Amino acid sequence: MMAEDIATAFPAIEILKNEPLAHFTHTKTGGPADYLAFPTNIQETKSLLAYANDCHLPVTVVGNASNLIVRDGGIRGLVMILTKMNQITTDGQTVTAEAGASLIKTTQVAQSQSLTGLEFAAGIPGSVGGAVFMNAGAYGGEISEVAFSAEVLTTDGEIRTLNQDEFDFGYRHSSIQDYNDIVLTATFALKPGDGQAIQAKMDDLNARRAAKQPLDLPSCGSVFKRPEGHYTGQLIQEAGLQGLKWGGAQVSTKHAGFIVNIDHATATDYLDLIHHIQSVIWEKDHVKLETEVRIIGEAPVAERP
Repeated sequence: MMAEDIATAFPAIEILKNEPLAHFTHTKTGGPADYLAFPTNIQETKSLLAYANDCHLPVTVVGNASNLIVRDGGIRGLVMILTKMNQITTDGQTVTAEAGASLIKTTQVAQSQSLTGLEFAAGIPGSVGGAVFMNAGAYGGEISEVAFSAEVLTTDGEIRTLNQDEFDFGYRHSSIQDYNDIVLTATFALKPGDGQAIQAKMDDLNARRAAKQPLDLPSCGSVFKRPEGHYTGQLIQEAGLQGLKWGGAQVSTKHAGFIVNIDHATATDYLDLIHHIQSVIWEKDHVKLETEVRIIGEAPVAERP
C-alpha cells in the first residue's frame, strides 16, 4: 500500500496534498502538510489512522490549530483536522461534544440548557479535543473540573473510554498527551443553574478578554505557561520587551503574554522571538519561561543540520 493512494482510497474525505498549514493556524504561519485530511466522523478517523499505520505514515492531529505553532518546514505524513466532527448533544446534566466542536459553541449549548460549569471557557477559541488534550483553562477554571469522560483513538487504532481518574490532569497537561491518543468525543458533567446568570458571567468574561487581549490580530493565544510566583506578561513588560518586533511577529502592545502576526510573519519569526524572550527573562530574572503553545513540525530546509 502506497501513501500516494490515500486520496484515492478515501474519495469521500477531503484530503489535500502539500497544503500550507498557514491557511489553518490561528497565527497564519506554518509549512505544508504532506497530506491534510478532514474526516467527518469517528469511523473515517479510525480508517485514516489504520491506512496511515499500514503505510508507516506518521499521524498528527491539530484540532482547530489555535494554540499551535507549526514550524516552517511543515509536517511529514498525515495531518488530520477534526473540525468537521462537531456535533454537540445534551443529556440531563451532561454535554457531549465531538472533538472538532468549538469549545465556545459548547459553552453556548450548556448555557441554553441552563447548565453551569463551563462559563470560564466561553471565549477560548480552541476545539473540544484540543481543550481536553491541553486541559485548557481561563479565569480560574479548567477543563479538569468538568471533564467526565472521553472517547479516544489510540495509536494502534483501538477506541477506548477514559474516565475521570484516567486523565491525569495537570497544568496544561493530560494523559492523552503522554500516549498521543486522538480525542474523538468528550463528555462534561455540569450542574443546574440559572440561564440568565450563566449568560451574564459568560458576557462578563468575554468583555474582560476583549479588553485585555489582542483578539483582532492573528496569534496563538497565551504563549507561555505562568511561572510559579510570577505573571508572565509583567515579566515581559518589566524587561522592556513589550512591542518588540521580530520579522513580522510582535510582542503584543495590548498584552505582553501574546505574540501577534502584524506583517506576514513566519513560524521562524515566532520561534526566534519566543527564544529571545526566554533568554532575556532568564538572564534578568532567573525565571524559566516554558511555552504553553504547542510547537510541532520540522524546521525549514535551510535551518536543518
